[in-house]
Amino acid sequence: MKRKMVTVLVLLIAHLPVFQSAQAFPDRPIKLVVPSPAGGPPDVMARLLSDKMAAILGQPLIVENRGGAGGTIGARSVATAEPDGYTLLMGSTSTLLIAPATYKNAGYHAGTFAPVARIADSSEVLATHPSVPARSVAELIGLAKARPGALNYGSAGIGTLPHLEGELLKAHAQIEMNHVPYRGGGQALTGLLGGEIQVLFSTLTQMLPHIRDGRVQGLAVTSAARSKLAPDLPTMVESGFDQFVMTSITAMVAPPGTPIDIRRRLNDAVARALASEEVERSLSRMGGEAR
Repeated sequence: MKRKMVTVLVLLIAHLPVFQSAQAFPDRPIKLVVPSPAGGPPDVMARLLSDKMAAILGQPLIVENRGGAGGTIGARSVATAEPDGYTLLMGSTSTLLIAPATYKNAGYHAGTFAPVARIADSSEVLATHPSVPARSVAELIGLAKARPGALNYGSAGIGTLPHLEGELLKAHAQIEMNHVPYRGGGQALTGLLGGEIQVLFSTLTQMLPHIRDGRVQGLAVTSAARSKLAPDLPTMVESGFDQFVMTSITAMVAPPGTPIDIRRRLNDAVARALASEEVERSLSRMGGEAR
């Protein structure tokens, strides 16, 4: 009996630091790593939430951009960080799912991380520079076939969702376009706005303001149905690509082994931030759907 009591006591003592850290969390600033340069969709989401979450948690939430190699550099830094809740990753479909399958030495996969919260879903949109004389997907394909290799399409980097979408369009439409990889979605958008590239797939959250003011042309969305925020834009399915349905998912994750109590605290902060009128309004304006 005495041995059993000692064993139980040892186990309780061993777990005490974990209980204490979870109870006290957070007692210092939290770092939120965005695995791409500033201006891309994950960065926009991170900055949209950071102030609200900081107010809820009572500690600053510092956004740190660590781009490169399709987001694997930033993601890997979080995968190997201390599992204490003070280093988080703003992940996406590109970073968590596609990049590990594309890069041989990514050093992680989607299941490596401890989930914290799903942030938002957004459909992608196929957009072109206003100088491109095409007002529909069919016209764009006709132009690409008439001028093989004359069009450049951009992406947020090799192994990202926009890269996959561009290659998918090329394969299905049997056209030739040149791939121009950037170091992030923000830089790819700058390339489109400046005419360095003529074609770009990106999230509706990023593209919608520029489509509305006429700086880029929206041709089609990748959702299964038309977006309520851009009802004039047909879907890729309506444009003749019946399997072309893509959704960009943004999620917050933590290093493997991060205690569940800490992740619940963070999840609650995300949920409350997303429920605020300001964040809801901003997400809606950008075409994102809070999750």
